[in-house]
Amino acid sequence: MGQRISARDLELGEEKVVRVNRTAAVVKGGRRFSFAALVVVGDRKGAVGWGQGKAREVPVSIEKAVRDARKNMTRYPLRGDTIPHEVWGHFRSARVLLKPAAPGTGIKAGASVRAVVEELGIRNLLTKVYGSRNPLNVVKACFDGLDQLLSKKQVFEARGLPVHADREGPKLEPVGLDESEKPRRKDTRKMKGGDKGGRGGRGGRKGRDRGAEEGAADQGDAGGEAPAAEAQGGTT
Repeated sequence: MGQRISARDLELGEEKVVRVNRTAAVVKGGRRFSFAALVVVGDRKGAVGWGQGKAREVPVSIEKAVRDARKNMTRYPLRGDTIPHEVWGHFRSARVLLKPAAPGTGIKAGASVRAVVEELGIRNLLTKVYGSRNPLNVVKACFDGLDQLLSKKQVFEARGLPVHADREGPKLEPVGLDESEKPRRKDTRKMKGGDKGGRGGRGGRKGRDRGAEEGAADQGDAGGEAPAAEAQGGTT
C-alpha cells in the first residue's frame, strides 16, 4: 500500500510532462485556446505523484500541474530497483500490468507508464497496457496498480509470521561448469578406409577379406592352366 507523504521533506527532481492537451472554444471574436498539462514528479527513491493543471498558456498549465503533483506525493514499497510482485491496475477502460524483472532487463513500457516508473526509481520492469491508450487513464491505472503493492514486512505481518531478512547478494547468479566437469561427447563418426574403416573401404576388414578371396581365386586359375599347357605339349 502507498503512504501519503509531504513533498517538503523530499528532494524532487525535474518534472516529466506526460501530455499537454489543447482545447479551443469558439467565441465572438474567434477561438479561445486552453491547455491542460499532465505532469509526474518524483524523487527516484520510491516517492512519486501526478498532477494536472489548466491555463490559457502552456507554461502556466505546467506550473499548476507541478503544484498539484507535489500535493499528491505517495511512497511505495520497492524491492531493489524493481517492484516486489506482479500487480494489475485498472481505471475506466484502461488496464496496466506491472511485472517485476531481473537485473539488466530495463524498463519495457510506453511513454505514459515509463514516466511514472522512472520518477519512482524503478530500473527493471515489464509492463503491458490493455484497453484505452489515453495518457490520463493509463497514468491513473498505473497508480492504481502501485497502490496494491505490499512489502515483505506487510505480507508477513498480515499472515502472522515472523519477518526474516532478505538474502545478501544477487538473487540470480550465472551457473557455469569447469572444463573438467563438462561431459565429453563421444565421437561416433565412422571413418572411411584404414584399419578402423567402414563398410566399403578398401582398407577395412571386409575389403581385406574380399582382396584375399580374389587373390586365392587368381592363384587357382593360374595353377589349373599350367598342367593343361604341359599336356598339350606332350601330345604334340
